[in-house]
Amino acid sequence: MRKIVIAGNWKMFKTQVESKEFLQGFLPCLEETAQDREVVLCVPFTDLSVLSKNLHGSRVNLGAQNIHWEEEGAYTGEISGPMLKETGVRYVIVGHSERRQHFGETDATVNLRLKAAQKYGLTPILCVGETKQQRDLGETEALIVSQLEKDLVGVDQENLVIAYEPIWAIGTGDTCEATEANRVIGLIRSQLNNPKTPIQYGGSVKPGNVDDIMAQPEIDGALVGGASLDPKSFARIVNYE
Repeated sequence: MRKIVIAGNWKMFKTQVESKEFLQGFLPCLEETAQDREVVLCVPFTDLSVLSKNLHGSRVNLGAQNIHWEEEGAYTGEISGPMLKETGVRYVIVGHSERRQHFGETDATVNLRLKAAQKYGLTPILCVGETKQQRDLGETEALIVSQLEKDLVGVDQENLVIAYEPIWAIGTGDTCEATEANRVIGLIRSQLNNPKTPIQYGGSVKPGNVDDIMAQPEIDGALVGGASLDPKSFARIVNYE
């Protein structure tokens, strides 16, 4: 049986005070959460230490939003595996479309970051997905296969989560139909050599659509953006039916 991973990506939101307030509303909602679900909060670097302390003893795993491939060095604005490990991080998002679009991330650097995460005992969440233009041109399948081929060179698929995030659905409110997300995730799975690698769907996941998404046989979880900022909304997603 494949692991279910529900991860929240706070992006550039929440101060340390706000993150503690979130936990006060969120953690009590997990008392009856099914044990087969792994819950992750991927937060800004400034929130890592305070959440690490406040998540101690809970079932929520701490995640970061990026990692550099070097252990240390003159890389202003980056963060290394040992730094993340020291704060109690277990998961790290790699290759999110916003990093690819706004910060020059390439498949080559994604591959380096994936291997660095695994080197330091972290589980990377690899994001892949297509733009609206690429989908309209019928390039979805070829693009995703190409991303996987380049990103996963030398990567251990035993310690990996993949998130299919159609870029046209991120933060737009325009969710990919559950059956279509299931089809594309099935394609992703066909490209892997480990059938147990969890594959999430991400892209405007909300309390109102999570049940349909998670009912699909190929989908093993969700990478949640905006809806993960509200404790009640994210709790509803984690406790999908």
